[in-house]
Amino acid sequence: MPFSAKDLQRYRKDEKFSHRLLTPEEKVNLLKVRAPNQKHVIRPTLTLSIKQPYLPSPPPPLDRTRRASLSQVSREERKGKLGLRRFLRRHFHIFIYALIHLYFSIYIRLRQAYHAIGNRFYTVYHHHHHSPELIQRDIKDLSRLPKHLSVILTLEDQGRSGAGLEKLVNEAADIAAWCASAGITQLSIYEKTGILKGYVKETHQTISQRLQTYFGPSFPSVSLGAPHIPPVQSGLLSLSNSPNNENRKNINILLISAEDGRDSIVDLTKTLAEMSQRKKLQPADITTELVDAELSESVMEEPDLLVLFSPFVELAGYPPWQIRLTEIFHVPDNQGVGYQVFYRALCKFAKAQMRMGR
Repeated sequence: MPFSAKDLQRYRKDEKFSHRLLTPEEKVNLLKVRAPNQKHVIRPTLTLSIKQPYLPSPPPPLDRTRRASLSQVSREERKGKLGLRRFLRRHFHIFIYALIHLYFSIYIRLRQAYHAIGNRFYTVYHHHHHSPELIQRDIKDLSRLPKHLSVILTLEDQGRSGAGLEKLVNEAADIAAWCASAGITQLSIYEKTGILKGYVKETHQTISQRLQTYFGPSFPSVSLGAPHIPPVQSGLLSLSNSPNNENRKNINILLISAEDGRDSIVDLTKTLAEMSQRKKLQPADITTELVDAELSESVMEEPDLLVLFSPFVELAGYPPWQIRLTEIFHVPDNQGVGYQVFYRALCKFAKAQMRMGR
């Protein structure tokens, strides 16, 4: 017979409290059917012969044959779980995994050793020794040089100590000296955080001292600036007394960061949209040439060569618009800024074919 209203109310109340009010015995008694003329639940001992529509019927007793077959199946399952096939299959998978791991470990070690030997060879054979004459000797056979060179530097320890900033400034000074010795007049230095923009004068002083170490008292002038920051300039010192005056050109250095990349494109998009809404600019006038001109004026022009000193290609938020046709170079498994990477990048650029999308 169906539940009574009182039993249904008790069940709903127990369900509301996540079945914590009734004990298991009370729940079983609740499912048992009441006798026709009784108000209380019949005891479990007396309800065995009464039909129970809410409880599943008990399974039929197993005979000996069925019991033996089930025991045999269970023994075979235990045998399969602990058998020889399972043991061999598991250890075969472990062996394959270890073999693949060993292969790639040996491959990576050999590749790192090969690149380390190659970098060491370039470091020893093409060392600049702080001499512009040696750098010019290295590049004299190159068919062409980039007019605008860009590099990506990384700030170590996120600037928590002064050592990371000092190393970053010294790396920028070395690259500027190499570019001045090679005759590259335009250099852009990208550092994601833009910490160098807060030390423009100090960075300019360090670069000037490094150029004086290379060129002597008649070192080239340096113009160091950043987007939306006035450049710091220095005049030529005793350049008229230099025997190689025609080879001593000025060098313009631009400091850029991640905010000069996608943020500049977003700001330009907002500006063009507002001008279009105010009828100061027609939508048909917004072309690729206009965007390129605005970004070149506000940030920088497109570099010819981008040199990465990291072991893998990681642009780290570099301005995307300015590297559409830029040649990107990096040395696998390289660690740190070195002249050998700079020289190999120039050699690679001289042999590159500029198809311009053709």
